Amino acid sequence: MTERQVTTIDGNEAAAYVAYRVNEVCTIYPITPSSTMAELADQWASEGVKNIWGSVPLVMEMQSEGGAAGAAHGALQTGALTTTFTASQGLMLMIPNMYKIAGELTSAVFHVAARSLATQGLSIFGDHQDVMAVRPTGFCLLASGSVQEAHDMALIAQAATLEARVPFIHFFDGFRTSHEVNKLTLLSDDDIRAMIRDDLVLAHRTRALNPDRPFIRGTAQNPDVYFQSRETVNPFYAQVPDIVQAAMDKFAGITGRRYNLFDYFGDPNAERVVILMGSGQETACETAAYLNARGEKVGVIQVRLFQPLSARHFLAALPASVKAIAVLDRTKEPGATGEPMYLEVVNTLVEAQIEGTLPMPALPRIIGGRYGLSSKEFTPAMVKAVFDELSKARPKNHFTVGIIDDVTHTSLDVDASFMIESDKVVRAMFYGLGADGTVGANKNSIKIIGDDPEFYAQGYFVYDSKKSGSQTVSHLRFGPDPIRSPYLVQSANFIGCHQFNFLDRGDVLKNAAQGAVLLLNTSPHEPEEAWDRLPHPVQEQIIAKQLKVHAINAEKVARDNGMGTRINTIMQTCFFAISGVLPRDKAIEKIKYSIKKSYMRKGEEVVRKNFEAVDNTLANLREIPVPAQATSTRKLPLVVPANAPEFVQKVTAMMMAGRGDELPVSALPVDGTYPSATTQWEKRNISNFVPVWEPDVCIQCGNCSMVCPHGVIRSKFYNEASLDNAPKAFRTAPIDARGFPDIRYTLQVYLEDCTGCGLCVEVCPAKSKEQTGRKAINMALKEPVLEDEKANVRFFETLPEMDRGRVDFSTVRGVQFLPPLFEFSGACAGCGETPYVKLLSQLFGDRLLVANATGCSSIYGGNLPTTPWTVNNEGRGPAWSNSLFEDNAEFGLGFRLTADKHLEYARELLLALAGPLGQAQVDELLDAEQVTEIDIRRQRSRVADLKQRLQEINDPRAAQLLAVADQLVRRSVWIVGGDGWAYDIGSSGVDHVLASGRDVNILVMDTEVYSNTGGQMSKSTPMGAVAKFAAAGKQIGKKDVALQAISYGNVYVARVALGANPQQALLAFREAEAYQGPSLILAYSHCIAHGINMQRGLDQQHLAVESGHWPLFRYNPMVHESNENPFVLDSGRPKVPLKKYAYNEVRYKVLAHTNPAEAERLMELAQQGINRRWSVYEDMATRSGGTFVPKFK
Repeated sequence: MTERQVTTIDGNEAAAYVAYRVNEVCTIYPITPSSTMAELADQWASEGVKNIWGSVPLVMEMQSEGGAAGAAHGALQTGALTTTFTASQGLMLMIPNMYKIAGELTSAVFHVAARSLATQGLSIFGDHQDVMAVRPTGFCLLASGSVQEAHDMALIAQAATLEARVPFIHFFDGFRTSHEVNKLTLLSDDDIRAMIRDDLVLAHRTRALNPDRPFIRGTAQNPDVYFQSRETVNPFYAQVPDIVQAAMDKFAGITGRRYNLFDYFGDPNAERVVILMGSGQETACETAAYLNARGEKVGVIQVRLFQPLSARHFLAALPASVKAIAVLDRTKEPGATGEPMYLEVVNTLVEAQIEGTLPMPALPRIIGGRYGLSSKEFTPAMVKAVFDELSKARPKNHFTVGIIDDVTHTSLDVDASFMIESDKVVRAMFYGLGADGTVGANKNSIKIIGDDPEFYAQGYFVYDSKKSGSQTVSHLRFGPDPIRSPYLVQSANFIGCHQFNFLDRGDVLKNAAQGAVLLLNTSPHEPEEAWDRLPHPVQEQIIAKQLKVHAINAEKVARDNGMGTRINTIMQTCFFAISGVLPRDKAIEKIKYSIKKSYMRKGEEVVRKNFEAVDNTLANLREIPVPAQATSTRKLPLVVPANAPEFVQKVTAMMMAGRGDELPVSALPVDGTYPSATTQWEKRNISNFVPVWEPDVCIQCGNCSMVCPHGVIRSKFYNEASLDNAPKAFRTAPIDARGFPDIRYTLQVYLEDCTGCGLCVEVCPAKSKEQTGRKAINMALKEPVLEDEKANVRFFETLPEMDRGRVDFSTVRGVQFLPPLFEFSGACAGCGETPYVKLLSQLFGDRLLVANATGCSSIYGGNLPTTPWTVNNEGRGPAWSNSLFEDNAEFGLGFRLTADKHLEYARELLLALAGPLGQAQVDELLDAEQVTEIDIRRQRSRVADLKQRLQEINDPRAAQLLAVADQLVRRSVWIVGGDGWAYDIGSSGVDHVLASGRDVNILVMDTEVYSNTGGQMSKSTPMGAVAKFAAAGKQIGKKDVALQAISYGNVYVARVALGANPQQALLAFREAEAYQGPSLILAYSHCIAHGINMQRGLDQQHLAVESGHWPLFRYNPMVHESNENPFVLDSGRPKVPLKKYAYNEVRYKVLAHTNPAEAERLMELAQQGINRRWSVYEDMATRSGGTFVPKFK
């Protein structure tokens, strides 16, 4: 047999590698964790990579997963070999087409990174809920349990579907397999060709719709034939198991890797057997081997073809000696008598007993259990707990393992000390900060080591749904033998802590093995200071575990080499230097090769800086002597303060400390309802440099407060007498306004919540006349001022809030005095979206209802453990909810319908109760204006009086009115999301809601890509920009949603860029909310996906406006009343070329680097598009109001 190529890749790439080569069309749409498969298909197509027939597959992004399935259905029906990639809710949207594809006996394979479904909450992590939900569609279900299997089963599924004419879902565990990086043997194109029969491909084409051989398919059937027609497919499904097994046998003959529909591992005379599928089988097999070596008789059956399940093959795999069976399902079906695979196994064995084909003398005891939902860990200790349960005379049925169920008591006890990690394997854990490059560097490390023929390598990466700013943990294993441990490292030989303050926030050393190595990034301190700055309990752990400590000030090395805060290359170099996994020189050579490969597209300057960082790293690396006794007087801080609410202390704090797995079922809300205002307790302290206010330079303009993405800059003015108890370091200045001699002003920065993005410094217009470069707000090292500022914050919060009735809502200067009811979110440092959300909360937060589309804003707005939506000092604040990605406009319209109906009902009840209430009070409530803050406050007071009166009235209608009385205060309904939602998957809903005429406000934070899933192209992506799914540059222009909405005539429409013109943005928000009809605000939002220094995001917003890429305007139907032109252009004619804006961003520069001619062509076309669009807008702005568009009431 010829030598085969061995490589190190993840499960998504393993599956996509085959899927791309055996198909002609790929219809794609991004959804975590499957997006990488689609991204790779697009990338390969843009690079001209061919399939096994010598043709480049056509890759088409659709507007949704439903669209991808529909396009796949159409392509299949017309004879193309077609695939798609999806997960979770995406697979749910495909179900209608899946029924059709299967019902029409169409050969196809959909590749699924199996993921949890959104129920009481969304989860991006892995289990089998999605694939189990499509069982009735008629698709066969083929499972892979490892990266190698994901590669191999992708081909076996394709070979089988062509012969069986039945479509397949090929699935593997999301994240656990899709994102596991491991070493595999790659299939060659010859291997793939040998598995795919051309006669079956031609038969597929022959069945296609063709006007040269016309027929019809997809008829509407009646009761006389539908039932019989459904039964015609039975023979096709009956032969599927034999076809799949034959494909597996053929595959074994080609590659030497043998698979079966059901593979048994363990003692041939096992009495206890566990049955499961997916990645958990490797853990189960590894544990069974360990137990059998110690005298037990246990076994594991790995299920590969779950549907249709072949009783014959299953019974043949089961040892005749078995007495007890546990079936593990990675899903939950509430209300069912058992989970799907448990029911299948019970049915199969009971029917075999009835039919006399049972291979053992008596029916084994069968129990079922659930495990691993939402990527919950499944460890050898848990497998052992299941085997131990099977030893009992009356084992627990319908159990759970891996959680503590103290409500219905389903959980098994697990001995957490049971570990079977091999001493031959190097095990490393790296704690990083999202977007600091740690995960990327570790993926490179795995590939560097895995490419060495003497080593095998594996990597898992643990992070939450946020793109940046939260803790990431990389779990790496290296060894001389294949690594089949699909669970997190439990005992690490090497711990890398890439953020020094992590040692204060969680037990980083919990998994450190005795004698392990600890690598610390001590930034902002020097390594020599590290030991004295460690908390006392951490020093004790280091001494007790005899850890060897190395340290480096990585941020200093990064800054000195022009890399900002990107420390990944530096820490990776330290790891190789210390660990000795590879010889130092060889490792550095490979690191530099990896840098060149990863960053060459970003330009030679980026590569050079990384090379210099590598060269300068080792000179700055220090070994830290560990004394015999702990010397620190520092204690570990409390996770949350003692005055935090009970729920925060008991539940939120556990999640914040990384101990959420320890929470029992009873601790958690039954319906997914969580309290607001919890980010205030988190105090992430993730930036070493923070803004410091200079009162003597400040002009009190409010710009810094307006642009702050995380709401950490607050302003108050107050009477000078309020300063009597102020801390010595508290800063204050006279109010910059005439006639208020005793009024002081303070701008307070909440340093512990600041991400150090620097936008406040960039926007500050006030400069010192005495000191060049000094502004009214400047970045400084946090540590020297932190304790003073913490005291200042505590005092600042005792100062009275400004009376909202006295605030000038119409100016940026005035808005700074409105407390944000959206604070300290987990958004990226310098985020371009959150200032709009924060502004929304400042203006309308105490009567705000928010329907939030899934995406960045739903993750930083509602991702546990803490939530940034907060309340005012009266306990009022935004009420927020997320439904799905595709339905957010409709979901938000539902909010409005309830508000309208309940207001109508309240008015009806008021009139009915006019007698006991008094007509005067009723009239005041019904006729009240609610335009200004004073109006709102007066109506609130009236409603409070009403509610008091209603409790005294003995009438059932009074109780009804009491329940809806709050609706008499005007609700502000906002539907919020990104361009991926509004322009693509939810566009039909957006259009329908705008056409409804209802008083709803839609805020689209336009980053011009699918930001949360990793930067894929949307219809908002501009021409010439490179994004995932547009690797060769976007070929068509940006969709103009504004013109579409304006065409209705009765929709308020604004395009804003807060960084370019905050006053115009403020005006648009207030006008939109005041307009009692549908409104749409399109808000330019710079994003890390643009490939910019986020500190320069506001400059880019200015250039977007000045180049004409993002013209600012407002269309206000209300001015029709005065016969004025409703369309106002708020920005001037373009005064800089598009290039000046575009080539500050990597998304444009990368194409200019890789394909200059194409970049120039697209840039010229984009410039022409801007010129044309500007002329249209200019014409609209100069028309008379009466002839502009039809007038609507």
